[in-house]
Amino acid sequence: MGTEIKTWQIVDGKLLPVSTNLKNEGKTEPYDLEPWIASHPAIIGTDIAVIGRQVMSKSGSIDLLGIDKSGNLVIIEIKRDKLPREALAQAIDYASDAAEWAIEKIGEICTAYTGKGLVEFVSESFPEVDVEALNINVSQRIVLVGFSVESALERMIEWLSDNFNVNINAVVLNYVKTLSGDELLAKTSIISEELERERVKKKKKFEIPMSDEPGTYDIGGLEKLLKEYLVKEKVTSQRIRDVLLPALLKKKTLSREQLKKELLEYDKSLDASKIGYHLTTISAQLGMKKNDFLRQVVVYEYPTYAWEKDNFSLREDHRDLVKSVLEGLKK
Repeated sequence: MGTEIKTWQIVDGKLLPVSTNLKNEGKTEPYDLEPWIASHPAIIGTDIAVIGRQVMSKSGSIDLLGIDKSGNLVIIEIKRDKLPREALAQAIDYASDAAEWAIEKIGEICTAYTGKGLVEFVSESFPEVDVEALNINVSQRIVLVGFSVESALERMIEWLSDNFNVNINAVVLNYVKTLSGDELLAKTSIISEELERERVKKKKKFEIPMSDEPGTYDIGGLEKLLKEYLVKEKVTSQRIRDVLLPALLKKKTLSREQLKKELLEYDKSLDASKIGYHLTTISAQLGMKKNDFLRQVVVYEYPTYAWEKDNFSLREDHRDLVKSVLEGLKK
């Protein structure tokens, strides 16, 4: 028989069985269980933060979409009763679609649900994580949530996890309404959280190549690459185009603090106390190996920390090129 939890309440020194359930109490997944988990996702994993709810995929809506401190997306499928083995196929279908999502789409989902950008939200949720070095959506995790598990599903989860290192787990909850009317929610997991974290850490990841080396393109090639990058309708590309480069044309050197002020002046809707998160996205773009053409025109230093770019400037022999490209894009 699949995993399930039973509860007894101690009253006057005696055990009284408690057999309440969500269905009998009129509770549902979308109106009760989802908000409970979204408000405190630690109940299904201490390293998970929720970035979306009822997120549409090619095969239907994902109950809750989370992200863990390693940057992996977490597909959370919820049932208010027993978890059937069909729930696994459904969640795998969702995960196979989510695996193809670009970071821009994930950012849009996060902003729509949390009201914050992805970098800002992840930084706040996991303060100990270096967001600039984080690789988003390299892998996906599946968490199935229910109040008991079919034995076949439990067997499948353990087999996939043990033999194929699939990041999958089932969390079994127990809803209790005591005699006094208090509502309690307890949990157990098919795979212990400690073991699941170890498997996530060991899973081989694709690292986004980073570099500080500048490109060596001729003027024509460099101009073409700059134009192609700066016309992209992506927030960070636009901020480099509309904030960083114009500011560097006016000043010989721009510090991190000065760049923060430029960003706030450019977009007054940004929260001044969290502007550093937006600067991080610019810094990450400058550091990607594939963006060596940006480093061919923009120079930076690491005066304080080995991971924190500062003192941005333009290479003198490319100032006129940058000015010409920006003027051309305006026209």
